[in-house]
Amino acid sequence: MKKLFLLFLIFPLLPLNAQKIGKLAPDTSRVVFPPNAWEVNVMFSEGGFGLGTLLRKNLSDNLSGFIDFSIGESKDDREFEYIDYYGNVYTFNKKNRVFMFPLNFGLQYRIFSDALTDNMRPFISVALGPSFAMTDPYEREFFEALKYAQMKVAFGGYVALGANFGMSRESLLGFTIKYSFAHFFDKGVENIYDRFRKDIGSLSISLDIGLQY
Repeated sequence: MKKLFLLFLIFPLLPLNAQKIGKLAPDTSRVVFPPNAWEVNVMFSEGGFGLGTLLRKNLSDNLSGFIDFSIGESKDDREFEYIDYYGNVYTFNKKNRVFMFPLNFGLQYRIFSDALTDNMRPFISVALGPSFAMTDPYEREFFEALKYAQMKVAFGGYVALGANFGMSRESLLGFTIKYSFAHFFDKGVENIYDRFRKDIGSLSISLDIGLQY
């Protein structure tokens, strides 16, 4: 997973060689991108892979509002996996699988718009909203365990730094580094026996692919 994080950190830096800063930027007319965008986000975090989707609408030249929804597994940092003689993978003392379904409403602000060409459009984002957590018993087979699933609701959000690339007015490609959090108002979720997590924080990197319209 650390190698994946490193790969996604290096990938967005490759186009920087073509960028010019400040007064050195070529004197070309700015590209007017469509006001709306829809994205699919492929996420990588310490909990594994996740998927998300985002709808965004421009409020001004540099400010956009958005709504997003995602799903991913959340693991306790004290979970320890081992492989038995037959190749089966187990997590010691694990009670529940925990899946998070955050629904967020936020603002995205494009930074350095006067210093970088439109080929690279970095941004910062902040978002808040409800996070839904589903737990099911780890001792049962994955699909059978869904029959015993329980839902909880938390308050959450995230802060993010990312960038979109390219000059296309139709397609969208970018990446986002995001720190997400969720706070439960009860004792929280129990990944490991007798260890409840009331506050959950996670770092993720996503590849963002979408359409502009």
